[in-house]
Formats: sequence, structure tokens, C-alpha cells
Amino acid sequence: GRFLVTERPGNVRILEVDGKVGPPIQGIPAAVHHGQGGMMEVALHPDFEKNGWVYLGYTDGKKEGKEAEVLTKIVRGKIKDNTWTDEEVIWQGDSGAYGGSGAHFGTRIVFRDGYLWFAIGDRGRQKLAQDLSVPNGAIFRLHDDGRIPEDNPFVGQKGALPEIWSYGHRNPQGL
Repeated sequence: GRFLVTERPGNVRILEVDGKVGPPIQGIPAAVHHGQGGMMEVALHPDFEKNGWVYLGYTDGKKEGKEAEVLTKIVRGKIKDNTWTDEEVIWQGDSGAYGGSGAHFGTRIVFRDGYLWFAIGDRGRQKLAQDLSVPNGAIFRLHDDGRIPEDNPFVGQKGALPEIWSYGHRNPQGL
């Protein structure tokens, strides 16, 4: 009977079915609101009623004026008494993958076939979507705790990010 909603500038709130909007959940990770980025995605674990895990996809990094170094980040945590707790990083790119573009963060989170799937757009750098050594333009498949499945297609391939399931995408918004 309730919904979790994200607000791109950085808040996550609980919305009641009757339309009542709760206050921002305290302790949510700081999202960098830059271009199309910010607090973008929220998803409940398929066994949420048993384990309480909530997953967030947001723009991580830093911004000073018009300059930014940002990338999509995926975390999970729990909400207790309107406070974010027990945060765990599920996926975060290498610092060299962060960039200044405010475009194409992707981020959709889906649980399917026992895996967590999410996407990152090309970040406005189309050619990088063909490079398996960077996260740009890729769809990722992980276990719900961030571990990399051994049967992902690029596991063991030199120079490839093993968490990539599919690559060459401009800006996946749905999965």
C-alpha cells in the first residue's frame, strides 16, 4: 500500500496510496544532480518482505560549479524508522571511469532469473560503448550482493569488466 519514489535532486520518499507524501528518508547516499543524473532508481529485492533490502541507483562523484566527475553507482540498504541503514555497495566503477558528461546514466534495476541486472549509458561518449574495459554503454549482471556470476560472458577475458553482460548500448532506460 505504499511506494518508494526518488527525486532526481537526491531525495527518496515514501508515498502512501492516499497520496500522502512522507518526509525525505534520512541518511540516503548523496546523489550528484548533474545533467540527466541524480537519484534515479529505487527497486525492492524480490524477497523484500523477508530481507528488507532496498536498492538505489544514483549519480556518484563530485561537482563543483559546472565541472563534475560522476558515474552511476548501485547500493543497497534498509529503511528503518524513515532512516537509511546497513548500506552496502553493490557496484561502483573505477575512479578512471568517472567523467564530466551529464548525459546517459542508464540505471534501470531489474531482478530476474535470480540475478540483479542494471544498465549504464554511454555517458555521451558513443565509442566507449564498444570498449569492454569501461562501464559505458553496458548492461550488467550480478548476484544480488554484488558478486560477479562465473558464467557472465566476459569473465576471464583480458581487459574486460567481468560484470558486463551486454555492451554497445547508447542509453538503456528499460530492461
